[in-house]
Amino acid sequence: TYAWQYDARIGWLPVYDSKTNEVLHVGVNLRYGKPVDGKITLKSRPESNPTPQIINTGAFTADHSSHIGAEVYYSNKGLLIGSEIMMHNFYADNAENHRFYGGNVVVTWLFTGAVRPYSTNGNILGFVPVKKSVFKGGWGEWEAVVHYSMLDLNDRSIAGGKFWRITPMINWYVTKVFRMEFVYGYGVLDRFSIKGPVQFFQSRIQFTLL
Repeated sequence: TYAWQYDARIGWLPVYDSKTNEVLHVGVNLRYGKPVDGKITLKSRPESNPTPQIINTGAFTADHSSHIGAEVYYSNKGLLIGSEIMMHNFYADNAENHRFYGGNVVVTWLFTGAVRPYSTNGNILGFVPVKKSVFKGGWGEWEAVVHYSMLDLNDRSIAGGKFWRITPMINWYVTKVFRMEFVYGYGVLDRFSIKGPVQFFQSRIQFTLL
């Protein structure tokens, strides 16, 4: 989608205790680029791969674009609270400029005693460690999650749509490489002057190669 682009990400740890695993992570990311052939299309599925791309700007003129995002995560023992926001700006010499934005908030709780690790190499949260897998007589690890996200693709003459979704879910980490997810989602789509709700019932089985 881009002929070329420059990216940068800066992270800051105002709180970091490797012994108790208390972490406050703050990050900012920047991107500047040139879309291929001066055109770009923004579109998104509602966090469900089999679902159609229910918000879509269609192709529009953009000679170059700038993007800025911010992220904040706090982790303490089994608790994780985080949020990310993003603003996308598209500029054209002979057409409208456009701005779109979105973001999310997530709260998770590992109620079986596990602690999600944090890696200072790349400033990222790691995989949930499983103390005793189901296949060794344990219960694995269980995690409760509530996630909210939204994306607004409406701006000026573009009616790409606006969508938000709230998702409670349970994650079961059966072993360190095998997990199951049980998901319910409720969202609202606002597009073409029509607003309506949609519900999701999802499950996932995931194998991770470490």
